Amino acid sequence: MEPVAERPVTEVAEVAGPELPPSRGEISSALIQYLRSTGPLPDETSLAGAEPLGDDLQLALHLCYELHYRGFAGVDGAREWDPDLLRVRAALEKPFLTALRAGATRHDHADEALDELLVEPVDGEGVSHFLQDKGELWQLREYAAQRSVYHLKEADPHAWVLPRLWGRAKAGMAAVEFDEYGAGRAERVHAQLFADLMTDLGLDPAYGRYVDASGAEALAVVNLMSLFGLHRTLRGALVGHFAAVETTSSPGSRRLASAMRRTGAGPAAEHFYTEHVEADAVHEQVVRREVVAGLLEVEPHLDGDIAFGVDATGWLEDRLAGRLLEAWRSGRSSLRTPV
Repeated sequence: MEPVAERPVTEVAEVAGPELPPSRGEISSALIQYLRSTGPLPDETSLAGAEPLGDDLQLALHLCYELHYRGFAGVDGAREWDPDLLRVRAALEKPFLTALRAGATRHDHADEALDELLVEPVDGEGVSHFLQDKGELWQLREYAAQRSVYHLKEADPHAWVLPRLWGRAKAGMAAVEFDEYGAGRAERVHAQLFADLMTDLGLDPAYGRYVDASGAEALAVVNLMSLFGLHRTLRGALVGHFAAVETTSSPGSRRLASAMRRTGAGPAAEHFYTEHVEADAVHEQVVRREVVAGLLEVEPHLDGDIAFGVDATGWLEDRLAGRLLEAWRSGRSSLRTPV
């Protein structure tokens, strides 16, 4: 038998991550310098005095978490597991988690928290209601720019929970994630659909492009997913977060699709949300009946954690909505920097 000829190895360059964003305070400034190998990590005094939900701490957490996604251009990939940096991340996570537990906790049981989400107020005043009824194209662009920090990695933090589940919960979660990742078709990956939406709106669809434009409230929404996803002990909270997103997505997406259509935002902009109207209505049932129920069947002690994940999601989303609506109703931009 003749030897099998070796196939040439195709060199694939690593996809470069986004550029490091500008700092927002003492902690994020020190972290950026450390990632660039031009300075030390922030000291304990600055870490202890940071506002848990403020710009500086939330950007610092984003910097730490992003090392577990695509990293940053020019930053050594080994920083992902730098033990000194992980200690700083833990010091930042502690006040953030404390603030979440103090401000967000409303329910003791998952069913109570999720049942409440199913009741839509008749006179809703949220962001999707505003954009549907009176939103202008510039406001839709601002919304999409800040949401891009979330939607361009939409399913990724939730994928971390898969090895921490089993049985019905794992199967149900994998089924929903498969849809989020386009059911095997790259052009239908939901993050790609959002990138297409951004193109229709005249925005740059590059990953991480609008981190600097986004306020602390928008960063906190994304940091919540990473916090829950990176800690096995918070797997119940991550399932609660996922359940909250899928439960509230369908009606909100219907309103946002209407807003995109009314303002002539473009077919891809409208399609992103029309895609979510039907898909997430199905996902909500799978998550509730298989993922949440399956997890509680095996680990009933996580009931309170799932409820906390639901509550924390709603609390941070309400804070973001407050920032956006306050600015828009005053005729002001909601962004830190213009797009």
